[in-house]
Amino acid sequence: MRELTPFLMFCGPQQGNAEEAMRLYCSVFVESEVLEIDLYGPDDGDAAGTVRSATFSLGGQKVRAIDGGSVHAFTFTPASSLWIECSSSDELDQAAQALSDGGEFLMPVDNYGFSERFCWVQDRFGVSWQLNLQG
Repeated sequence: MRELTPFLMFCGPQQGNAEEAMRLYCSVFVESEVLEIDLYGPDDGDAAGTVRSATFSLGGQKVRAIDGGSVHAFTFTPASSLWIECSSSDELDQAAQALSDGGEFLMPVDNYGFSERFCWVQDRFGVSWQLNLQG
């Protein structure tokens, strides 16, 4: 195996939010950036300006994203999440605050025994994040 890359498809109620979500995630985590983005044009069959294909980096980890295009009967679920090891309590708190804005905590910031400082948050786009203070 050459590479493992998380892939996020924004569909259902999140259709059309891929670019906004990527830009939020890149603003939350240091050493993150949009690497490439290809948007649908007016004659491409899907909504112009939505993401046909994009790659961004979160702290050096590549992530791919698209807008779903056609209608799908599914969206994100907390059963799949992105795990982030935070290097400080401030980093964890800042990320939790930004990601929970318009979203919800599935597990608020607390000591859960397996971690002194951890939270699980579903952002406003439906993507789930587990934020853990590096031990």
